[in-house]
Formats: sequence, structure tokens, C-alpha cells
Amino acid sequence: MPSAYYAALDQPLTSSDDEEEDIEWHQQQHRQRQQRRPKGAAPSIPFLATHSLPPPMAHLRGSSGVVGSRRRCLRTAGLFGGALIFLIAFCYFTLGTDTRLALGLGGGGGGATDDSDEGIHLDGILSRALNESLHLCSEGHLDQRLYVQDKPVAQYGHLPIIYFVTPTYPRREQIPELTRLAHTLLHVPRLHWLVANDQEGCNTFMDGMLKRFGIPYTHLASPMPSNFRKVKPAPRGVANRRAALQWLRQRNLTDGVLYFGDDDNTYDLGLFSEIRQTQRVSMFPVGFIADYGVSGPVVRKGKVVAFLDSWLAGRRWPVDMAGFAVNLEYMAQFPNVNMPYKPGFEEDRFLRSIGLRLDLIEPRGSNCSQILVWHTQTKSKKAAVVRLESEYLDGRSNLGALFRSLKIMGVASASDTEGPKALISKNGKASDHATILS
Repeated sequence: MPSAYYAALDQPLTSSDDEEEDIEWHQQQHRQRQQRRPKGAAPSIPFLATHSLPPPMAHLRGSSGVVGSRRRCLRTAGLFGGALIFLIAFCYFTLGTDTRLALGLGGGGGGATDDSDEGIHLDGILSRALNESLHLCSEGHLDQRLYVQDKPVAQYGHLPIIYFVTPTYPRREQIPELTRLAHTLLHVPRLHWLVANDQEGCNTFMDGMLKRFGIPYTHLASPMPSNFRKVKPAPRGVANRRAALQWLRQRNLTDGVLYFGDDDNTYDLGLFSEIRQTQRVSMFPVGFIADYGVSGPVVRKGKVVAFLDSWLAGRRWPVDMAGFAVNLEYMAQFPNVNMPYKPGFEEDRFLRSIGLRLDLIEPRGSNCSQILVWHTQTKSKKAAVVRLESEYLDGRSNLGALFRSLKIMGVASASDTEGPKALISKNGKASDHATILS
């Protein structure tokens, strides 16, 4: 049965699938801490900032009763502080690893949270392989397109396959954005489209749509675990990408290239020619990212030497999810490839889990001087509701079939009692729909 955390198709989620909200949230928290800190002061420790100890008593003045009261207060504060530390430690070790990561408490499990240049010490969740339970809705492995870019499909058989992973979730814009993306992918030969939907059950309308495009595809239902639904910021898209990684691993696929492509991005067709050449990990800049308007590698003499990104947060690999591709043969060397539920750090932790080093990165797009992918983002809105009585949604007009289709897609719905009353115009004059349809 559907969980209470998942919206039905006619009640799409209202939150935007905008990854920059996570970055803005982290930046806002950092600015607030900076403003509260006096100039030149050392960084504060959150626990001590909220539970500071009383200043040392250089002079004990007053009666013994006053001194005794102060001592009792000190003992009480010490007991309270000790109890609070014990409570935090108890919660840390009893919470699940995924929950600790989502709350920013670290992975535990014997793994160090800090990294050094000599080795990669990952959070506990990155020290073990994926263990996702896959819910396969439908798939088609036969390329039904006869021609791609004016050439028969058979002429592209020598090219490596691109596994294009698209996380998506039910909302008003979902079907239009997948449709737009599909008409880009229709021009790309040797591509398998992995669409992972953040929903417990399978979307049968999406099944039919993906099959109709004729692109080899796999449709997975990959809901976010319920314990992360109310975490702010929520780790959006992680469950979807983890499911796709598990699908690749279960099939032992080592021939091809993995790319994470969101459904609201804009892609230059040249991107696919570039990433198809990936030997280990290729990188390239992404447009429309945060404060700089771009995120990507800094290249000198054909080598990646650093990164340009407006939000660093201690990330070793400060890149956007759309800014890299991975060769499956290279990824297969790392059995614990993973992506944790840690908002803002998904790319960094994934690239760490595949043992990436700076000297392994292949700069693409004319040494990372071209923008081949844009983080365009579509702002989500609630599905529309139109007051259009059900008695007029019969066979006397097209409106019945039209609104049934819109409701399935989560775009709009008709109601007998809610929403603005539908008006129909004729010869430039608006009339009540009942007048026209009666």
C-alpha cells in the first residue's frame, strides 16, 4: 500500500527538485554562524555554544551560602552536561547508519570521517556494498529506432553504450520534462535510459510512454526511505541513483559509460560524443550552478589541477552530478561503490567510493572550456484544479478524455466543487461551460 509520505499521481509533490536549494541552505547556515562570531574569534563548537560553562570565579565574595549556591550550580551544570553528552552518544550509536548520515552525525561503523591525501577513509555507509531491493516496473532492450542522426541504427553497433540514469519524482512537471528529455535522447545512438521514479508503485502511464519512444530503457520504482522524507534538506535523488547502481551491478555490466542526467537539465548533443570516450572518469563544466553560474574543473596543460565551485564545504570533488561520467569497467574494480544519503555530498562521496584521484580525471569539452550541459531547473507548482462538473465530461466533447489524461500525468484535474469555474470562449466572448456543453 502507498506510504503516507508518497503523493498519488493526481497529488504531486509540491517541493521543487532543485538541488541548489541544498547548497543555499548550507551557505545560509554558514553565513549565520559567521555573523554571530566576533571578528578574530576562534570557530565555535555547537555543543559548547549552547551549553557554555560558567566563567571561573577569581574572587569568592559574599557569604558561604552564596559560595555554596555557586558550587551547587556548578555541580548541577556538570551533571546536566554529562547526561546530555551521554544522551547524544547513546543516540549516535543506536541510530542506523543511514539516519546518522542524513542528520549530519557521520557514518560511524569504524570508518573515519576525515580524509587524507595518502588514503581514502570513507564513512561507514561507504565501506560496504549497496544492498538495495529493486522494483523493476518495465524495460525494453531492443532499439526500435530505424535511424539516428540520418544513419541506420546498425551502423553504431561498435560504440560503447551510455547508461543514462535519470532520477525523477511525481509532480506536475514530471511527464513534460521526461518528454522533452526523451526527444534529446532520441538523437543519441547506443544509449540505455534508466529512469528511476521516486514512488512506491509503478507508474503505468510512464511505462507506456517510455516504450513508445523506442529507446532501450529500464523503469524502476525507487522510493526514498521514509525516515529521510522529513529531513531538511532531504537527500533528493539518492534512492533513485542507488537503485540504478544496483541494477548495473546485478547485471555485471562492465562495457559502457555511466552518466547521471536529471530530467530538468539541458543537454548539448556534443556531450554524448565526449562522454562516450571515457576511460576512467571524465569531467566537464556545468552551467547555471549556484553563485558562480558554473561549476567544473580547472585545467592546466591538459590536466585537471583544481575545481571552480562556489560551495566547497570541504568536498574533495566539488562538482555537479551532471559534470562527470564513469567508465563501467573502471567502476567494476570497486565492489563498495556507493552514494550515501548525505545532502550536498552525494557526488563527492560517490567519486571517493570509486577511488578517484586527480591524475585519473579526463577533461572533456575542449579542456573544460565548453558548456555542454546546463542545470536549467524547472520550478515546481501544484497541479491545477478546474471547476468543471463531471456531467459535462462525457462523450459530448473532448474535455472528458483530456482531463482524464491530465489527471494521470499529475498536471491538472477537474472538480465539481473546487477551483476556478471553467469558462469557454467563442468569437472572443467568454461563456459559462454549461452554456456551451449543455
